[in-house]
Amino acid sequence: MASELETILTFPESRIVVVGDLILDRFVYGEVERMSREAPVPVLRVTGESYMLGGAGNSARNVTQMGAQATLVTVVGDDDAGRHLARLAAGEPRLKVRLLTDGSRKTTVKTRFACQGQQLLRVDAEEPIVVDGAMAAELMAALGEALDDADMLICSDYGNGVLGRFTIQAAISCARERGLPVVVDPKYSDSAHYQSATVITPNLQEASQITNRPCRNDHEVEEAARSIAEKTHCQFVVITRGADGLTVLDNAAGNSVVKHLRTVAREVRDVAGAGDTVVAALALALNSGASIELAAHIANLAAGIAVRKSGTSPVTSRELVSAVQMKTLLPATEKVVSLETALARTSGWRKRGERVVFTNGCFDLLHPGHVHVLQQARAEGDRLIVGVNSDESVRRLKGAERPIQGESARTMVIASIDVVDLVIVFTEDTPIDLIETLRPDVLVKGADYTEDQVVGGDVVKANGGRVVLVALLEGHSTTGTIRAAAVRTSKSAGDEWSGAKR
Repeated sequence: MASELETILTFPESRIVVVGDLILDRFVYGEVERMSREAPVPVLRVTGESYMLGGAGNSARNVTQMGAQATLVTVVGDDDAGRHLARLAAGEPRLKVRLLTDGSRKTTVKTRFACQGQQLLRVDAEEPIVVDGAMAAELMAALGEALDDADMLICSDYGNGVLGRFTIQAAISCARERGLPVVVDPKYSDSAHYQSATVITPNLQEASQITNRPCRNDHEVEEAARSIAEKTHCQFVVITRGADGLTVLDNAAGNSVVKHLRTVAREVRDVAGAGDTVVAALALALNSGASIELAAHIANLAAGIAVRKSGTSPVTSRELVSAVQMKTLLPATEKVVSLETALARTSGWRKRGERVVFTNGCFDLLHPGHVHVLQQARAEGDRLIVGVNSDESVRRLKGAERPIQGESARTMVIASIDVVDLVIVFTEDTPIDLIETLRPDVLVKGADYTEDQVVGGDVVKANGGRVVLVALLEGHSTTGTIRAAAVRTSKSAGDEWSGAKR
C-alpha cells in the first residue's frame, strides 16, 4: 500500500468536479481598543478586509492548491457578490468554472469580523432558494458535461438551495452512471438526499441531525456513523469532530469497521473552511488509490494545517508534503515515554477499539533485521510499543563492551521509525514488568525464540492475547555486524603497519 507521501505526490493526476453552494466569504479585520458607550459591545476599528471563495468554492480551491484539476459547477445570483465570486474564481489556476446566473437568487455572503486572530461576530446574508425547473436542468447539463472528463464528484451542500433533494440525487446518479465515486459534504437531516453516495462527511451536528441521536463521545459517534451508513447505503462515513479529530467507518465489506483518528492540530487559529479541506483531501487521496483509513489520515493532517491559517485558506500540496515529513521527524522525542504515560496512552487506544502490539530488544546498531521485525509487529495490530533495554541492562546481558550505542541514541533511532508509536526504556533484564502493566493484545518476538521461551507470553495469553513469532532476515545481526567491523579494522591496521617505513 502507498504511503501518505506517495499518495499526496499523485494528487496532480486527479480531475475532480465540485458541485454545490458557492459562498462569498468576507473577512473584516481590525483592532478593539475600547467598549462602546451605546451598548456593552466592543468597538472594532477596521484595518483591512479580504474576500475568498467559500462553500463549494473553497472545496474546489483546496483541490487545485493540492495540485489537482478541479471544475466548479454552481449557481449564483445576478448581483455584485456573484460577480465578485466570478472574478475570484477566474484568478485560480487549475480551476475551471461553470458559473450559472439566476436573477431570482441572492448570492450568499458570510462576513466574519476578527481581531488578533479571533472571530468577534459572523453575519450571514442569505436567502436559500431551491434550484428547480429550467435552472435545475441547466445545472445538470453543465454537471454532466463536466463529469465526462472527471475522476470523482464532490457535492458540497451548505443548504443554500443549489443541492436540493432533486438536484443532489440527480448529481449522484449522474456520477454513478459514469462509474464515478461521489463524496458528499451534507447539510440536510433527511438521509434520503444522500442515497448511494460513496462517502458522506458530516460534522458532529449534522451527524446528530441525520440520525436523531446524540454524538457526545466515541461510542455515540460510532453508532451514528453506522446509522448513516445503513440509511444511505454508502461505503464510507467520515465524521469530522473538531478538536477530537475524525471518526471513520469503512462499510465497503459490509462489516462496518470504525476507527477514531485524533486531531494533529497543535494550534487553532481559525476553523473557517476546515471541513472543505477535509473533503478535498479525502477525495484526492481516495482517487489516488488510498484506503479510506489512509485517506482519512491525510485529510486529518490537512485539517490540522488549515486551522492554523486565517480565513478560508486552502492547504497546498507543499504544505501537506512538509507536514508528512515533519510528522516523521519531529515526534521522535515525544514517542520516548515513561511506563505511566504509556499506560495512559494504551487506555485511550483501547477505548477506541485499537489493538496494542508489544515487542522488545537491545537494538544496538540498528540493522534491516530489526526494521523487518518492527514492521511485521505493527502489521499485527494498530499500535506498536517497543521496550528497549537500558545501557546497564545491555551490559549485564551482552558484556562489558556493549552497548555500542547509548540508550538515548538507540531509543531515538527506534522512535524515528514510522511504524513505532511508543518507546519505553526498561532497566531490568526482561520486560516482564512492562508486559504485566501494559497487557498488550499481541506480543511479538523473532523466530529464533520458541513460544514458550518468550518472556511474558503466558501473561499475554492469559489476558486473551496472542504471541507471534516473526521470521528473521538472514545475514543480519548486531553481533555479526560488530565482528565484521572488527575484522575490517584489524585488516586495515595490519595493512597500514606492513606498508609503514622501517
